[in-house]
Amino acid sequence: MTSAQPARPASRRLFLGSTVGAIALAGFTATDAAAAPGSTSANGWPILTTATEFRIEGSNQAVRLADTDAATILVHVARRFHYEIDTLRDGDVVGFAPGRPVTQPFESNYLSGTAMTIRSVCYPLGAHGGFYPWEQTVIRDILAELGGAVSWGGDERTPKESHFQIAKPPGDPAIRAAAQRIRGWNDAPGGHGAGAVDAFDANRVQAARQFQLYTR
Repeated sequence: MTSAQPARPASRRLFLGSTVGAIALAGFTATDAAAAPGSTSANGWPILTTATEFRIEGSNQAVRLADTDAATILVHVARRFHYEIDTLRDGDVVGFAPGRPVTQPFESNYLSGTAMTIRSVCYPLGAHGGFYPWEQTVIRDILAELGGAVSWGGDERTPKESHFQIAKPPGDPAIRAAAQRIRGWNDAPGGHGAGAVDAFDANRVQAARQFQLYTR
């Protein structure tokens, strides 16, 4: 017997309620990080002064990220969001942002170009429940297929559901493996990767649930 697939609603919720107040992050500000040579963001990647712009395939959008495997992985996440959750529009995706306020440790990862937000106005810091269950199914499938290389801000103690970040430090095997898989999908005839998978396949749903339990 297979699990029932989540129902997909006909329309999407565009906005949540009001944004909660920012929580101060003691000892770490965007200014301090940018001014400290050799400093790193919370996930262990070096703080940047500039980043490379990458086009998000299938959309008219682009995002600035560290020119490493991190970009390969995060662009894949954005591409799947575009194909499987909703069309990306101007201003939806923001990656490297040297002047962005850092109010939670995970937000420092924007400074290293290893994190991005997708519709931060719709899914602000401190709010949860912004995605429909079927949308969360897609997000969980993305996290599982990348094998722990990416984490989602919706799982943070102070949630930020618009936030996706590289979850491992540079050189971690999970990063290399995920990037290699994505490049393989991109080079293949089209039977894999963003736009070519079914996140609601019973086996994938089960694998995503097991992965979520394992990483809790």
